[in-house]
Amino acid sequence: MKTYFAETTVRWSDLDSNMHLANSSYMDYTSFARIRFLGECGISLADFARLKIGPAVLREELSFFREAHEGQEIMISVVVSGNSENGEIFEFEHNLYDKKTGTHLAYSRVFGLWFSTSERKKTPPPAEIQEKLMAKIDKEKMRILSFKDLKDLPVHPQNIDPKIFEK
Repeated sequence: MKTYFAETTVRWSDLDSNMHLANSSYMDYTSFARIRFLGECGISLADFARLKIGPAVLREELSFFREAHEGQEIMISVVVSGNSENGEIFEFEHNLYDKKTGTHLAYSRVFGLWFSTSERKKTPPPAEIQEKLMAKIDKEKMRILSFKDLKDLPVHPQNIDPKIFEK
């Protein structure tokens, strides 16, 4: 499959106090593009509800290159850059571009897994989801992920004693 692109326009509500695209809006845009891509694969939000699963993002990293402003038309690429053998773990890469000039605005890499909304734990996607997704992926450019990749994430939870919050 050639690279999938989703299109959006920067809205006033997407801006920060500096009047350019807020950092959190970039994450909203990549999420929007991923869901559009899954729809293009034939996977709908209704499928998620019926199958009681959904994609859960564990880590998203962003690199910002240029500002985006209100009214600017943005193209967001979607590439599945990694997937585990059973499809449980995934990685997407996104690039955001100005539609008129092709200026590279930002890069994002998203690492996550499929999550059972009823059992509240990670799960391989049902065959119907995995087959639809794999049919649209360029497998030669995709790396095979494993549980080691989950363990190798650069940040891990470190609980603290809640008594430190007391006055």
